[in-house]
Amino acid sequence: MKHYIGIAGTNSKASTNLKLMQYVKKHFNKDVDVELVDISSLPVFFKGTADQVPNEALEIAAKIEAADGVIIATPEYDHSIPAVLMNALAWLSYTKRPFIGKPVMIIGASYGTLGASRAQAHLRRILDAPELSALVMPSSEYFLSHSLQAFDENGDLKDEQKVVELENLMKQFNTYIQFAKNVDVTARLNSSQAQYLKVEE
Repeated sequence: MKHYIGIAGTNSKASTNLKLMQYVKKHFNKDVDVELVDISSLPVFFKGTADQVPNEALEIAAKIEAADGVIIATPEYDHSIPAVLMNALAWLSYTKRPFIGKPVMIIGASYGTLGASRAQAHLRRILDAPELSALVMPSSEYFLSHSLQAFDENGDLKDEQKVVELENLMKQFNTYIQFAKNVDVTARLNSSQAQYLKVEE
């Protein structure tokens, strides 16, 4: 059974993106193991030395490194991703760089009609940065609009069409995982000798 890390890019316990990740974990539990990690406790990022990286960031990095893939659900704030998600990605690009060569699937929910589409597009660009170099699944989109009304009292999606869309996307991701294993990510090998960055201000 494949093991995925699920990240909800929020620090709100009431976030519909957290509900979406919880739904993914529950709905696909017979096929894949999705482990949700909490990024809300990470301190604000600062450039320092290796011994200044918080343990929380190291623990998350180790989980991502060991996983088959990562699923990120992002809200959209001001046409971009939330600060808490940007903060987490900054720390992770500064540790062992666990996203290098790691397959990633992006999903998102929003209160409005666009389903965090602009934030998802921005997140793709961020994950393509050299220090992250994630293998984001191409030609894949999942936009959950009007997310406050999207879930029932059990936390399940009400719209069967959105369920089918998510199931198809997960099938594609499982296939993409196999493809990604054959991708030669030279950057991962190059970075192995300098796992931590030492920055001089």
